[in-house]
Amino acid sequence: IEMVLASHKVPARVTGGIITPRLVRYHLTTPLGVKMRKIASLSEEIALSLGASSCRVHRHEGQVEVEVPRAKGKVVPLLPLCQRLVARGPGTVPPHTAVLGLDQEGVPLLLRLPSPNVAHVLIAGTTGSGKTALARCIVTSLALNNSQRSLQLVLIDPKGRGFLPFQGLPHLLVPVVTRVDEALPLLQRLVAEMERRDAEGRSEPRLVVALDELADLVQVGGREVETALTRLTQRGREAGIHLVACTQKPTAAVIGGLVKSNFPVRIVGSVPSPEDAKVATGIRGTGAERLLGQGDFLVVAQGQVTRMQAAYVGVGVVRDLVRRLGAGSKPLLVAATGTDGRRNGSTRFTQKLSVLGSRLKLVK
Repeated sequence: IEMVLASHKVPARVTGGIITPRLVRYHLTTPLGVKMRKIASLSEEIALSLGASSCRVHRHEGQVEVEVPRAKGKVVPLLPLCQRLVARGPGTVPPHTAVLGLDQEGVPLLLRLPSPNVAHVLIAGTTGSGKTALARCIVTSLALNNSQRSLQLVLIDPKGRGFLPFQGLPHLLVPVVTRVDEALPLLQRLVAEMERRDAEGRSEPRLVVALDELADLVQVGGREVETALTRLTQRGREAGIHLVACTQKPTAAVIGGLVKSNFPVRIVGSVPSPEDAKVATGIRGTGAERLLGQGDFLVVAQGQVTRMQAAYVGVGVVRDLVRRLGAGSKPLLVAATGTDGRRNGSTRFTQKLSVLGSRLKLVK
């Protein structure tokens, strides 16, 4: 990296970095006056010199970082990650908080839905980016860490593939909805429930509505579906109703500008172009077009961008957890292998060593 930059008269030194499940992240130090734009323009040359398929250059907390994909990425299993969090003691995962995965420093990343800065979440990305798998992970972690009395779920799945493994989960307010003609009256019932809660001044139990293929739902359902979703995103948080929606393209032409503007948190996977990256994240220059897919996401909240590797839970594991919860027993989390950085594929090689998971990052 230093040789490539030096050949273009850009002085820089690699001072450290982090190995994550999918990436190697190098920290660069540059003298005063070196333009960030100049380094970013050399990303293809850096990738070529390293024999990598791509390379992402960005600024993070006052330093330049170069992210290079690992030849063999590693999966972040959800259940061992949840077990590590539980082992830290009670209260580590706040109520109504979803486990997303590991952030760019290998720190567990949590999403607290009741926070005014979160409320509703929009997950965007092309096919293969891992949108549905991430939504399934969010639903699973919420069900694992919250009782049916404090949390209820509504799952709308027009494709009939993403959320069907949750059929029979005790937290479900209604069975998994797979038909658009059933989704509209359900959304209208939720709007009525929101108005009733507002009138009574209550927000419990929390109600999380997860929608797969939001754009398809709006296009088929028409104006009435969009109106119901808009009202839920505008007023749902104070009534304890939160939306987690997946879509391939969060454009105003597809899902409406008013709906899009009411999702404070965006989780963006791989997209085809820089223009699509800007539309999806709402911020220029995030580099979302260089994401690797399969759970490689950017979390955009309060104007800050955090890269993460989403946790993964398989369909078979979900069905087993649903069966255990339906039988009234607490699911047994599988033993986590490796709580130190080396064994689960996320280590540091900076001078200051740190055990993976010694901190938590809470999006709130």
